[in-house]
Amino acid sequence: MTLALQGVSKVVGGQTHVHKTDLTLEKGTMNVLLGPTSSGKTSIMRLMAGLDVPNTGTIHWNGEDVTGMRVQDRKVAMVYQQFINYPSMTVYDNIASPMRLLGKTRDEIDAAVLKSADLMKLTPMLQRKPLELSGGQQQRCALARALVKDAGLVLLDEPLANLDYKLREELRIEIPKIFEEAGSIFVYATTEPEEALLLGGNTATLWEGRVTQFGPTPDVYRHPMDATTARVFSDPPMNFVEIRKSGQTLKFGSNESAPAVGKLAELPDGDYTAGFRPNHLEIRKHTAGAVGFTARLVVTELTGSETFIHLQHQGERWVGLIHGIHKLPLGEDLAVYLDPSHIYIFDRTGALVAPAAYAQAA
Repeated sequence: MTLALQGVSKVVGGQTHVHKTDLTLEKGTMNVLLGPTSSGKTSIMRLMAGLDVPNTGTIHWNGEDVTGMRVQDRKVAMVYQQFINYPSMTVYDNIASPMRLLGKTRDEIDAAVLKSADLMKLTPMLQRKPLELSGGQQQRCALARALVKDAGLVLLDEPLANLDYKLREELRIEIPKIFEEAGSIFVYATTEPEEALLLGGNTATLWEGRVTQFGPTPDVYRHPMDATTARVFSDPPMNFVEIRKSGQTLKFGSNESAPAVGKLAELPDGDYTAGFRPNHLEIRKHTAGAVGFTARLVVTELTGSETFIHLQHQGERWVGLIHGIHKLPLGEDLAVYLDPSHIYIFDRTGALVAPAAYAQAA
């Protein structure tokens, strides 16, 4: 069982929502579409489902061209962030509705509904109407209906965004297991890199309607092919600074420098862009050989156990994620440090030329 997009694109009102895309998804896999708002995630899902027809290219299901096939004729289940339920039906009937359309027996329907409702913590609410439920409970009802549909392709468009933290974490673990056991192709859209890492499977990073990279989630995270992918797969986005390699020295911006060691020593002399993730920036020098920077502290944000620091460094805006609660003087220069093993090097086109040493060792 495979779903293959071949040269698929979508243009609406003269605006390209999806540039020509090739993407193949295999049976029993979970595939995350990761990108910011308006990057093309929902547009690609609608093409996969058959809700929209591509302007170019074809869509194949198990080798069959289904580009023009109606969504009603495909074994597809789709759940949106904005839940959709039948208001006149009970929760039980909402969940059971796809199985009744498939002609399942009463015993089959009852067993599947009870199992799905138990997973979604809906068992006490099966005789209620959707409007008697909270927003999170209504979303769980929509998810439960997708669970029982026995679809070959399951599309979830940011489905957990409206749920409370505890249930969201539980479902991130449980839902992929259910669909993988069923052998379905599972596609999950999210704006959150952390969610992609928790879900695992494969990840396609999207930026302005283009799939920039696709592969096993840990590989895409550790080995982004270009600066755009690295920016997408980092929250907050990856920080960047211009560097020059000259002999055995790396010069950062106009002031700081460090020895070129390890793989960085093998780089040809020239100009590059260095990237590093916010959690690798430190306010204390913990590592011998760490590069020191002086940056202006603009804003701090406390999360309870961590501190986000927003910095201005030679015209670049950086964000650091520092463990612990720190009260730092705003508007003043702050010394920050970076272990060179956490630096990614990109050429002037944005292509990765040297992955971070820590990523190579992972």
